[in-house]
Amino acid sequence: MTQQAPAAALPMPFDGAYFTDPYPIYARLREEGPVHRIATPDGSPIWLVTREVDVRAGLTDPRLSVNKVDSGIGYKGFSLPPALDANLLNIDPADHLRLRRLVSKAFTPRRIEGMRALIHDAAESLADALAAEGATDLIAGFANPLPLVVIGGLLDVPQGDRRRFSRWVGAMFDPAHPGEVAESVGHIHQFLLHLVAERRTAPGDDLLSGMIAARDEDDRLSENELVSLAFMILFAGTENAQHLISSGVLALIQHPDQLAALRADPSLLPNAVEEILRFAHPNQLAVRRFPTEDIEIGGVRIPAGDTVMLGICSADRDPARHTDPDRFDIHRDDAQHLAFGHGLHYCLGAALARLEIQIGLGTLLRRFPHLELAVPAEELQWRASFRSHALRRLPIRVTPAAA
Repeated sequence: MTQQAPAAALPMPFDGAYFTDPYPIYARLREEGPVHRIATPDGSPIWLVTREVDVRAGLTDPRLSVNKVDSGIGYKGFSLPPALDANLLNIDPADHLRLRRLVSKAFTPRRIEGMRALIHDAAESLADALAAEGATDLIAGFANPLPLVVIGGLLDVPQGDRRRFSRWVGAMFDPAHPGEVAESVGHIHQFLLHLVAERRTAPGDDLLSGMIAARDEDDRLSENELVSLAFMILFAGTENAQHLISSGVLALIQHPDQLAALRADPSLLPNAVEEILRFAHPNQLAVRRFPTEDIEIGGVRIPAGDTVMLGICSADRDPARHTDPDRFDIHRDDAQHLAFGHGLHYCLGAALARLEIQIGLGTLLRRFPHLELAVPAEELQWRASFRSHALRRLPIRVTPAAA
């Protein structure tokens, strides 16, 4: 039977407790119903889909468009300027397939495997610095710079510019003062325009040079598409990986039996990475979608043009899909989570992200037989974001392995 959810959007408790641990709230919403009309922090109404079966179906439903032109009342949520918005996350077929074919050349199994040595050497160098310090912020000292080396190398971003880019992206999600989001977006836009201009003058064998050649020679990429793709690769390749590494370390520290099991049997590392992706992925929600016609999700009618958010983190903690989902278990043999999406918009860089996390965690476990928090867990600081469940800092103490 079709249900009509309440017309008024329900307020959500977007507060410190939610930012620290949003999962109990999503568990309650799943129990109460498959779809809820809620208000985001800025007051905008959205339809939140909470159950795994509906989220998975929604990710492949062609009637759910990611293009903001299909927003009936004009999308008023988080948005980017056109020069950064024409990327794979915001366009539907056939433009999506055209761009995906181009970018996929950077993520072939052979090319990813060829980056193993680069990732390993970077992780070892960062671990050397951690060993010298003893106590540090793992995000600043390891989890953030490791993916910056990898993606920075993929696009040949100058070493000195990588951390600046990462700071701007961080400010987009967790601004310290009003106006910082727009300021950071402006910095990113100008940075990428300058990078493209430099690479057009002096091309190399990196991915960005290849995309420029496709735009200039084959006219397959508009200028906005070119800059937007560079933004998406830098953003997705650094932002998610750093938080998966830090959240993975925290999950292991807070579950000492699982940490001990992984140390005793390093062959469990691939399983552990999949469990981290399911249990602690930073992305709470998939990219917003807009029905191109009136649709039903979970028996709830949603009008065309309304904003729909698919709850990735809620789906991956759904007991109807995952046994005992709130238990962190590295022996769990199930990689069918939705951390990297599903269907057309499945993450192109998933294999590279898995490799980075495996090497990063493997290096930390091998180099440091004792990893512990340097502050009580209740003092950890989390981003004030309803989209991204991520630590601001992860203060840890490390004890290097004996020489």
